[in-house]
Amino acid sequence: MRLATFNVNSVRRRVPHLRRFLQTKQPDLLFLQELKCKTEEFPAAEFLDLGYTAQAMGQHGGRNGVAVLGRVPFDLVASELEGEAEDQQARYIEIEADGLRCAGIYLPNGNSGGAEGYAYKLRWMERLRARTSTMLDHFTPLAVLGDFNVCPCDRDLAPGALPATDALVRPETRRAFQSLLNLGLTDAVRALHPVERIYTYWDYGPSFEGNRGLRIDHALLSPELAERLIRVEVDITPRSQEQPSDHTPLIIELQ
Repeated sequence: MRLATFNVNSVRRRVPHLRRFLQTKQPDLLFLQELKCKTEEFPAAEFLDLGYTAQAMGQHGGRNGVAVLGRVPFDLVASELEGEAEDQQARYIEIEADGLRCAGIYLPNGNSGGAEGYAYKLRWMERLRARTSTMLDHFTPLAVLGDFNVCPCDRDLAPGALPATDALVRPETRRAFQSLLNLGLTDAVRALHPVERIYTYWDYGPSFEGNRGLRIDHALLSPELAERLIRVEVDITPRSQEQPSDHTPLIIELQ
């Protein structure tokens, strides 16, 4: 089983990138973030000839949005993260496929909106921890994938790439991420590449050419799936193409 996550930063602009990625890497399930379109505007028909069906959760106003593309059958379990009824942002999708539970997330950045924007990020992380804990308590084989907007430690960003006050690296953010791992989840990248500097995001401009990146896209695995992990890949090809997203795909393979 091959799972992948990709923040596309506007899905309709990245259709050529997505088609090339699906053709070359052939993930069984691909989780997308930052669609920047309404649900009905998601270009699902563009992927049917490649054997992929889609489930999208867009958002009015052209912000956020998450989706799943699958070449294996999957069932939608949830289209929002429980715990804050008034939250209308499209940031969570949960599915079942081939005996697995997979959650695709687009965690709030936390740098906009002042103190409340950062508080929303931390509340969202706590809600994710609560949902994850419930699934793990039922021994559900679980993968949580997506754009977490968290650099878990200093080797997850190029030296000097962010100030210490940035919401992606603040101590409270890192503690909240660690609290997810403390539930028993495994960071797939660090399981196979414990010390290597690996990035999944480079800002527009000279950052990519200078490799001044961040590792903010993650795949966290329950113990059942961590035992099956055999390969991790960050595919930088989409980031090197014309008119790219500022993120690039993360792929994990389970035996």
